[in-house]
Amino acid sequence: MRVSAAAMYVCICKGITDTQIRAAVQDGVSSLRDLRNTLGVASQCGKCGTLTRDIVRESLQDHAGSEEQLFYAVS
Repeated sequence: MRVSAAAMYVCICKGITDTQIRAAVQDGVSSLRDLRNTLGVASQCGKCGTLTRDIVRESLQDHAGSEEQLFYAVS
């Protein structure tokens, strides 16, 4: 899991940070479309779309990896 000391602005038009994007993924957002509807990211000029999509994918992978570590098979 990536831990950053400070938030990085991803969408300047809407003032959305990578921390907000990661939090939205933890809350159930799973696509750029969902994120656009939730936060408004990539809805103005669109220049942040590629980076936003990368952050969503990375966050989904991190989230899936953390779920795997939380649950263990009981025999």
